Amino acid sequence: MGSGKTTIGSQLAKKLYQNFTDLDAYIEKNENKTISEIFTEKGEIYFRNIEHMYLKKFITNNDSYVLSLGGGTPCYANNMDFLSQVANLHTIYLQASITTLYERLLNNSSKRPLLASHSKESLIEYIAKHLFERSRYYEKAKYRISVNSKSMEDIITEIRILLH
Repeated sequence: MGSGKTTIGSQLAKKLYQNFTDLDAYIEKNENKTISEIFTEKGEIYFRNIEHMYLKKFITNNDSYVLSLGGGTPCYANNMDFLSQVANLHTIYLQASITTLYERLLNNSSKRPLLASHSKESLIEYIAKHLFERSRYYEKAKYRISVNSKSMEDIITEIRILLH
């Protein structure tokens, strides 16, 4: 969350002449509810179940694309194991430091259901805790790119070099 997956993913897709999909947007369209509404009405366990279902559905029904996953997606329902078994699929971990994530999320937390209840003081602790818990899943990605102090263009160039 906050590493730039959607922003970088959409720009990368343009450079690669491929379609871009954000998994959260795909879920919202199919469920006709926002992610926040799903979390509020049905809870996180329900969300993680449908997230897994929609991830598999999307990958099964599409051939050439750039897909941005939510920050929790790799950590549930063996999603990273599933992704690693898909032929010709490149997973990329956009690695950001706790400080970078804090700076990016500080003014954007009200739009994110898992951050909405945090104060500025508790946000950095929340980020550190989640990054620690999730990093073992993120590190299963085929590629890892540090996004700290890099422009979007530099990150996209680095990804394009890795993919070719």
